[in-house]
Amino acid sequence: MFEPYPFERLRELLKDCKRGANAPLDLSIGEPQFETPLSVQETLKAHTQELRFYPKSSGEDFLKEAQMAFVKKRFGVELSKEQIIPTFGSKEVLFSLPIFYLHDKEAPIMAFANPFYQVYLASARVARAQVVLMDLSPENNFTPTLEQEADLVILNSPNNPTGRTLDLEELKEWVLKALDEDFLLVNDECYSNIYAQTPPPSILQACMEVGNTDFKNVLAINSLSKTLSAPGLRSAYIAGDATILKPYQVFRSYSGCALPLPLQHASAVGWLDLKSQEHIRHIYAKNLNLAQEILGVPIYPTSFYVWLEVREGQEFTKHLYTTEGIKVLPGDFLGYGNSPHTKDFVRVALVYAPESLAPALNALKNALDSYLC
Repeated sequence: MFEPYPFERLRELLKDCKRGANAPLDLSIGEPQFETPLSVQETLKAHTQELRFYPKSSGEDFLKEAQMAFVKKRFGVELSKEQIIPTFGSKEVLFSLPIFYLHDKEAPIMAFANPFYQVYLASARVARAQVVLMDLSPENNFTPTLEQEADLVILNSPNNPTGRTLDLEELKEWVLKALDEDFLLVNDECYSNIYAQTPPPSILQACMEVGNTDFKNVLAINSLSKTLSAPGLRSAYIAGDATILKPYQVFRSYSGCALPLPLQHASAVGWLDLKSQEHIRHIYAKNLNLAQEILGVPIYPTSFYVWLEVREGQEFTKHLYTTEGIKVLPGDFLGYGNSPHTKDFVRVALVYAPESLAPALNALKNALDSYLC
């Protein structure tokens, strides 16, 4: 039913390759390499005594309030406590929500973009759903379109791996489509705080713009992992339609995925630490500009990935590793089937400080030039 996770496949691909002699950097994984803010670290230490308590799977009110304050400040959207659930990272909810929502449908259909975050496919398979892939390519400006019926659609804007962000008008069209065709629309917007200049919109903003003020049929998922260089904090939320969130929270209560109380306290500080969020965002903005200058290819100024066209991504991954000691992720490890939409690309994660990233990108450009000769 399941293929190995992309990073397991990468290890298998490179296991017989001799790594190049240059200082190695791992640009294959979206793991921020910057310090987690001290405000978060110190709060975590201050609450370790609360490890003796069972946490609520629904999250404490102080964490909900911090996340609601973040949503209001960042997106201008006011939520009630019934419209948001703190979650144990975004992967937890992206995996379990489709299983919950589709489990009692006779022949469920789930749609998402191709390439995609592999958790979407794993969840669809557990839910025994038919998968509809919305192919993203340079020809369609990496724009997802749905040409048939579906029960659940996952958008990912800003997109991993392409960086493409749907603007507010495009998101509004998706909200109206979800209402008109009565499907559940989920936006995985975990990269919404990573951008060069213009902040990406939330699907919740699109709801408000079209008068869907109770967020009917719409949910947003967001995370602190990238925003605050804190993936180990496992702090995220799902927000939107309360009529779906209420039974979903009952479902979650059986899974043991509650966020430990020390992490909840640290998370609450992190969601409110807008100064640190902005500091990290500026680092990513510099990295996006660096990648644009050095690689000389169009790069969307959102998320921290470069979706680089290389011709036979697996072969280029091996070439780059053996010549420069740098890891990237082949595009078809993020796709489905032997599609040109994925197999001729690699994903490059811009997760290091600019002074470390610049020489790595120059080495990557040299390797690409020699590979394409």
